[in-house]
Amino acid sequence: MNREKLAWTASVLLLVVLAFQIPGTLAQRDDDYAFVRTLVDIHRRVVDNYVDPVDESKLNQGAIDGMLGQLDPFSVYVPPAREEEFDRMLSGTFKGVGIKLDQHPDGSIEIVTPVDDSPAARSGIQPGDILLAVDDHVLDKIRLIDLIKMIGGKIGTQVKLTVRHFDGKVADYTLTREEVREPIVKGYQRNPDNTWDYFICDDPKIAYVQLTQFTGDSYKDLRGVLEAAIKSGMKGLILDLRFNPGGQLDQAEQIIDMLIPAGKTIVTTRGRARPEHREVSNGENPLPNFPMIVMVNEHSASAAEIVSGSLMDNKRAVVLGERTYGKGSVQEVIPLDEKGGELKLTVAYYYLPSGRLVHKRPGATDWGVQPQIYVPMDEAAQEKVLLEHERQETFHRPLIKSLAHPTTAPATQPMDDVQLQAAVNTMLGVLVFETHPEGATTQAATVPAK
Repeated sequence: MNREKLAWTASVLLLVVLAFQIPGTLAQRDDDYAFVRTLVDIHRRVVDNYVDPVDESKLNQGAIDGMLGQLDPFSVYVPPAREEEFDRMLSGTFKGVGIKLDQHPDGSIEIVTPVDDSPAARSGIQPGDILLAVDDHVLDKIRLIDLIKMIGGKIGTQVKLTVRHFDGKVADYTLTREEVREPIVKGYQRNPDNTWDYFICDDPKIAYVQLTQFTGDSYKDLRGVLEAAIKSGMKGLILDLRFNPGGQLDQAEQIIDMLIPAGKTIVTTRGRARPEHREVSNGENPLPNFPMIVMVNEHSASAAEIVSGSLMDNKRAVVLGERTYGKGSVQEVIPLDEKGGELKLTVAYYYLPSGRLVHKRPGATDWGVQPQIYVPMDEAAQEKVLLEHERQETFHRPLIKSLAHPTTAPATQPMDDVQLQAAVNTMLGVLVFETHPEGATTQAATVPAK
């Protein structure tokens, strides 16, 4: 066959292929255009003829919400006006002066704590201060939500806060609003100098670290805390992921990577339009091996489930608590054309190293991470623990210098947090025989809080 005939044959084959491809593409476009025409027609007829005036922007949002409402609850449209707010939520930052407030039954406003390295913290405002006025407006019978709006504002603007300290002295603080980063790595309690105390027990040295969500600095911050705890003689770690809603998957992967050997599966993602991807640990900067317990509950979701489930499957940690939420889907943030906002769309599912699907699909009977040590907690107790977590920064609990020798411990009551109590007791079961074998037989069944 000569070159001309080969070229002619190739051209015919190309035309045949295109003949089969183009109609399908055109048909899809025709369907798309027909849908858009129908949607626009309905929109215009509603606007022109509905019995009462309508807000067109709400109609537009409702149309989008109705479409995405046929999917899962994690696929959402973020309009341009909310893009900045949405991005800040992902990064764990907000605008303001950095104070957490609580309203007493008598209406007075207490500053629960200033956020670390915020304008309020740098000014000298202290936990327990009573907020009296904002920009000289005396706070009398104000709702907390309205007060928060008064204190908030554009970055770079100023607000004056009048507070009464614990000693009764009244002081004014003029603060400049800025982007405040919420601390997401917390310890067991605050030290007198307002730094975190990460040790729930001093003998043996058991660290307690609460990770509240996975933002852009979670890995760096958690690693820094753990490295410092190791230098201080940490023998075991309790990582609290209860009430953690998740966040950025890459941060979860880096945290797992620093805790497991090289070559181990961290997590696998698969989706209809996404190829399977298996994330494997590289073991470049591993932390030393130490006993570890991860605490979870029904509010632990997404990245928190990946961390707890992967560490359990890799036999690196014991998981304690209750079955997790079951949010094992991967969301991709897709910018829309013409500055039309962002689409947060579910594109894949997470699978743990064991192959287990974390996500709770409709009708599923098995989902999430099942703890190896099941410690239930009723709803009232869970609410109490959540409140404790919110306010723990101002609590100064009695110290216990040694849990391994109960005779030397102060006579305090056991923790109200039964899950944390169980985690401490479990960790002691691992450590006491190594640290204090002579006291192991007299170890108390219930260990008081530090």
